[in-house]
Amino acid sequence: MRGLRKVLEGRLIRAASIARPDMRWPFPEGLAARLAGSRVEGFRRRGKYMLMRLSGGDSVLIHLGMSGRMVARPAADLPNAPIAHEHLALETEEGIRVGFVDPRRFGSVDLVPTAAEDAHRLLAGIGPEPLEEAFTPQVLSDALAGKHTPIKAALLDQKVVAGLGSIYVSEALFRAGISPKRLAASVAGARTLRLVPAIKAVLEESIEAGGSSLRDYVQADGGIGFFQERFKVYDREGQPCEHCPGLPGCPGIRRFVQSGRATFHCPRRQR
Repeated sequence: MRGLRKVLEGRLIRAASIARPDMRWPFPEGLAARLAGSRVEGFRRRGKYMLMRLSGGDSVLIHLGMSGRMVARPAADLPNAPIAHEHLALETEEGIRVGFVDPRRFGSVDLVPTAAEDAHRLLAGIGPEPLEEAFTPQVLSDALAGKHTPIKAALLDQKVVAGLGSIYVSEALFRAGISPKRLAASVAGARTLRLVPAIKAVLEESIEAGGSSLRDYVQADGGIGFFQERFKVYDREGQPCEHCPGLPGCPGIRRFVQSGRATFHCPRRQR
């Protein structure tokens, strides 16, 4: 979103085009015509969703899905041939083309009145933003109380906290010294005093590093993110734990599948 803001905020969308009728869901009827001629007034993020606010009172709701990316490039530098897997394209008066590229088509785009953003079916009921001051240990503790699911699964529930993904939950739990297998209800209370700062720190560091580029993700300028170089546990199966290298009883980083997702942890550090 920060990358798109640099090239789109305050700009007029000269033209818009759609290459197919749908991605995860059908595009809104007449979307290209409604985008062309609009000015981008600003951006907002809610959880994993971007909201691009337009003149005229509508917001474009964007979710990248598993393999989606939005890339901004000078239109003059692009070939005349169609770009592979580019399903939506915008072009500004300055000649910048922003394309939504998504090979697996798990991403989505919708239109919602700006005044009713939070009532959209994909946003209604989303939990607190983890980087806001309102997300406190007490807020998380209250949300976890009585939950008899593993803490990792609870943190991936967007109703508990907005926007956390598998990588960042694994990293935050490692920093907080909490096992991903521990029941969420047992984390409520004192353990949230460690977990909330760990969540905030992991997200802030990842944003600073431009995100994690493992397969598909790139930033709006096409550059990769570098947070994967700072992983403590994720995708480090069999490697030593940097917190307890060589200590008795430390088997190193272990991987297991939890709720269909790969989970990485150090059994000695995380209890």
